[in-house]
Amino acid sequence: MKKWPRRLALILIPLLLIYLIAGAVIPFARYLPVSEATQEQIADTEFYQGTPGKEKVMLLETNQSAWDERMRMMQLAEKEIIFSTFDIRDGESARDVMAVLLKKADEGVKVRMLVDGFSGLIRMEGRKVFYAVSSHPNIEIRIYNPMNLLTPWKTQGRMHDKYLIVDDDVFILGGRNTFDYFIGSYPTDDRSYDREVLVYNTAPSSGPGQGLSQVRDYFESVWALPVCKPFHDSERLANRKSVQEERAALEARYERLAEENPNLFLQSEEEYRRYYDTNTLEAGKITLISNPTGIYAKEPVVFATIAELIRRAESSVVFHSPYIVLNTYMYQTLQEVSEDVPDIRIMINSVENGDNFFASSDYLRHKKEMAALGIPIYEYDGGMSYHGKSLVIDDRLSLIGSYNLDLRSTYLDTELMLAIESPELAAELTGYMEEFHKDCRLLLEDGSYQIPEHLTIASVPAWKKAAWAVVGFLMQPFRFLI
Repeated sequence: MKKWPRRLALILIPLLLIYLIAGAVIPFARYLPVSEATQEQIADTEFYQGTPGKEKVMLLETNQSAWDERMRMMQLAEKEIIFSTFDIRDGESARDVMAVLLKKADEGVKVRMLVDGFSGLIRMEGRKVFYAVSSHPNIEIRIYNPMNLLTPWKTQGRMHDKYLIVDDDVFILGGRNTFDYFIGSYPTDDRSYDREVLVYNTAPSSGPGQGLSQVRDYFESVWALPVCKPFHDSERLANRKSVQEERAALEARYERLAEENPNLFLQSEEEYRRYYDTNTLEAGKITLISNPTGIYAKEPVVFATIAELIRRAESSVVFHSPYIVLNTYMYQTLQEVSEDVPDIRIMINSVENGDNFFASSDYLRHKKEMAALGIPIYEYDGGMSYHGKSLVIDDRLSLIGSYNLDLRSTYLDTELMLAIESPELAAELTGYMEEFHKDCRLLLEDGSYQIPEHLTIASVPAWKKAAWAVVGFLMQPFRFLI
């Protein structure tokens, strides 16, 4: 009789694993086509207006500028701060953001924060600093699709959006997550390049600009989804000693930040206006491009829109993505839409330089198809991983956001790209892109490389090369998850 529990466990554990794995994979193992209605909508969308609008823009190219502008813009808040992120981790930069949010909430500002379910479980649960914020009566945190092993068929639905909105005044949108790897200059073992754009409303008294209106409407649509659940919003948490200590630490942190950064924590709205008026660039039409917001497999709306913009290009397209993972539809589409573009380039991380092991494994297995794509592919070997997602089209239109040129971003995740008509912004962004290209090797059609003389390719141990090969082979049935 004593052997029965062991035998039962030997039967149930494999069945449980099969249930969890199959449940997490099967609902997402398909590539939805672009519907006729979506194709018509994309074809009818105009991305240019030819005249400046009331919103101006600023490129946030460095991690320090990302920190600076977050600190600065949140001081403007009088009514509401909206904050959405895929990944937030307890650390110096995240605590700086939390300290400012808490201070503004104390002043009566309503704060709404949206975080993806994976980060909510792995990064936020059990960490008192987030409880100190969530228990504030003026702060509400919701988790998009919380992780639950009892419902594995929901686990792959992820919210990959990253943006921050302050009143009708200003917002930031891009690819940066909220921790030291991406924001600020705090000491950290790892750091990544990334990119965002700040959009400033020159006339908030007349209401939000077209860019901010679209992003806010998008946020409201996601915030209202039934899959978004509250995160520890009980005000009783505020009475716990550990939470009170965290709150006191955040309050003290705010005072220190304000004292050490008077150039960011300004004294009047006029000072902020002068700063933004001086340091932003004129922009015409601003258009938000987004994937569907449900948790299951999606139409590839962002990819299809980018493909249409490439097809419309007259002279040039530069496309930066951390990595590239394509299916047959994406291969064929990119080949077709790029045929008549005189100058088109794609830059990704080299496998030696990147930080996505699975994407690197897949790329090595499909490098011949990439080389045959007919589009020059530049692999960045600058020594620090590159996380930026952006395009410049015809030196006129810039796209900046969260979308990676891979299957997960195309078919599974929520994703955002902001299309901005601005020759000035396009020129600035192109300049930064070309600096990265200097430290790239060019993939040739035979699979070999053209390597600049100054570039030293990082050596990779044999075990890692073998692991890339094995994982690349094993992941083929599950490429849609990469």
